[in-house]
Amino acid sequence: MPALPSEKIEAIIEAALMVAGRPLTVNALLALFPDEEGLTNVDIKAALSTLSDRPLQSGIELKEVASGYRYQAKAEFSPWLAKLWEERAPRYSRAFLETLAIITYKQPITRAEIEEIRGVTVSSHIIKTLQEREWVRVIGYRDVPGKPAIYGTTKDFLDYFNIKSLVDLPTLAEFKTLEAQDEQLQVQLALENSDIGPSDSEVIPEEREALVNAENNVIAINDTIEIEADHEDVLEDIIVEEDETDEEEAAAG
Repeated sequence: MPALPSEKIEAIIEAALMVAGRPLTVNALLALFPDEEGLTNVDIKAALSTLSDRPLQSGIELKEVASGYRYQAKAEFSPWLAKLWEERAPRYSRAFLETLAIITYKQPITRAEIEEIRGVTVSSHIIKTLQEREWVRVIGYRDVPGKPAIYGTTKDFLDYFNIKSLVDLPTLAEFKTLEAQDEQLQVQLALENSDIGPSDSEVIPEEREALVNAENNVIAINDTIEIEADHEDVLEDIIVEEDETDEEEAAAG
């Protein structure tokens, strides 16, 4: 039986998560308490569960990510919080995002395998940037001539995108559905902006709601890709070469 009352344990954990500046695991939180207080992992998890279930009428929430637990601002307040930083959120080229997506969904994977999927040479700058941001790391070497490096994503990648594990990522089937919805939306917008086609009053309400939801989904995906990182990350502007870089390196090689 713990020597401390549960309210005290929860308060200590809450304070630790607020000041740590990084996610903390259950073991790291347990290490805060001396052995004589008799706490176990079960007690820490119970305290975290209580903290998570609190009906906070505030702008923060307890979130479990790949590296542990952390308090963070709720996503709904990002339009206001973004004004705390003058720097623009980093924007990534299509080549950068394609490379990251391929590694994420096809890992473990080599550079040659990435190039085979994309159909063009992968820029060394893109691989270097992914490693510098600690989103991607070398997890081994393929047992073939040349011993090419094998790449995989990291916990920092999962933390940045606010997910606990790779199973929380959208499936490829969901992306295809979203793409189809986006195409339908573009057709509808084209009709509305032309002299022909149905007017606003002629569009079935259910269809309009579906189109609006599709547009919101597209915006949500873009916002997720371009979210601002905390502290150092948000102050760092990432300049990534566009697809032309791939072609220039291919020509130079």
